[in-house]
Amino acid sequence: MVNAIVGANWGDEGKGKITDMLARESDIVIRFQGGANAGHTIVNDYGKFALHTLPSGVFYDHTTNIIGNGVALNIPVLFNEIEQVVSKGVPRPKILVSDRAQMVMPYHILFDEYEEERLGKSSFGSTKSGIAPFYSDKYAKLGFQVQELFDEDALRAHLERIAPQKNVLLEHLYHKPKLDIDELFNTLMEYKKMVEPYVCDVSLYLSNAIKEGKNILLEGQLGTLKDPDHGIYPMVTSSSTLAAYGAIGAGIPPYEIKGIVTVCKAYSSAVGAGAFVSEIFGEEADELRRRGGDGGEYGATTGRPRRMGWFDCVASKYGCRLQGTTEVAFTVLDVLGYLDKIPVCVGYEIDGKVTTEFPVTSRLEMAKPVYEVLDGWKCDIRGIKNYSDLPENCRKYIEFCEKHIGYPIKMISNGPKRDDIIIR
Repeated sequence: MVNAIVGANWGDEGKGKITDMLARESDIVIRFQGGANAGHTIVNDYGKFALHTLPSGVFYDHTTNIIGNGVALNIPVLFNEIEQVVSKGVPRPKILVSDRAQMVMPYHILFDEYEEERLGKSSFGSTKSGIAPFYSDKYAKLGFQVQELFDEDALRAHLERIAPQKNVLLEHLYHKPKLDIDELFNTLMEYKKMVEPYVCDVSLYLSNAIKEGKNILLEGQLGTLKDPDHGIYPMVTSSSTLAAYGAIGAGIPPYEIKGIVTVCKAYSSAVGAGAFVSEIFGEEADELRRRGGDGGEYGATTGRPRRMGWFDCVASKYGCRLQGTTEVAFTVLDVLGYLDKIPVCVGYEIDGKVTTEFPVTSRLEMAKPVYEVLDGWKCDIRGIKNYSDLPENCRKYIEFCEKHIGYPIKMISNGPKRDDIIIR
């Protein structure tokens, strides 16, 4: 059976912990899109980890962890991550890498840095992981698949073909040094040594696993609102963040995806630029940021302070709808225990009219939040295992958000540890 775990909002929803929990019941965990530009934070018996490329199933002996064809694969980052995990006492994980995955090239990271520098104040707030240049090349048919590492003559010819185009940009737009083909080729041969033991025909492997009745988990990165089609374009990522893309990014039939767990935070946070209607500022935001997550709300990849806001029912309802949600996991609820009153964004006012439907970006920029304010529960809810044992106002908050998004909240995370979870 195939299940997907994805984010409803801007990413940063706490998917790492939920994925770690679901991985326990899975035989195979697959990353199907994105690159090392975002991270999943996981706290378990081995310690605290920020995974960027590795699937979140790497802490279990019984799981096979797959880098799917839809991933932007930065080979050195992947292997540094494997070594970091192993160095903290985790048994060496079982890893497979799709022969059709494309590689983040060293110049993709440089182009990402140079373009952000060129744009200055108009920049996209990129993590400078090479993701936009990588996907630009992929769809312009200039990219390099893992399988190309195993045909050296063809690989060198490919490098010679793309170098003139890259060098025009480097020389005349960015005023930076040109590509050295020999150096690039040698780097790719180093990549080949690293990745060779893990490369396989992933879609065939998964086809056989499905026939054998294996439990398969598709792990998404970021969330709906960062999707290049359905998100807050252009302040989005460069690969689809939707569960539907899991079929393409892993190489399985779409009808095999049976369950879609969509993760929502009990408040909102975002890294990077773009419209964020329920955003809060000043001391109110600082307090929530300090208390949030496990050790505060800072990006797992960038370390940047996350932008903070109240729970947004409009964005979350839209995010769940686009994902095809079968159940919602509601995270970091324990963080809100300090508040007397908790605002919830239930609508957007645009041009004097209130809507509960998420608009296109140009309209979104004009939206003002419409809040309802609920009573807080003013106590620590960590350690509670049963829904009925939660304070009444806490249950009311969950049920209010559930009613407004229109999807069942089945899992509630009330602390950073693996077992801080209430199944409803």
